[in-house]
Amino acid sequence: MSDYTTKDARASEIEEIVQLARDAGLLVTLDGRIGRETYQSVGGSLASFLRFVDALRRALAEKEPV
Repeated sequence: MSDYTTKDARASEIEEIVQLARDAGLLVTLDGRIGRETYQSVGGSLASFLRFVDALRRALAEKEPV
């Protein structure tokens, strides 16, 4: 796997995790960008966080072992 492909896969994985957070009811805000680095904050209720944890567990359980 090339370095470029690895970066694309990592970016896609991060997008999936951020979407899980949003779907769980967490607020994801863009704090800024410096060069290629993006800074985001995630906040919300404990109930939203627990929904995110459950969704993340399900997503990880569905992934193929490496």
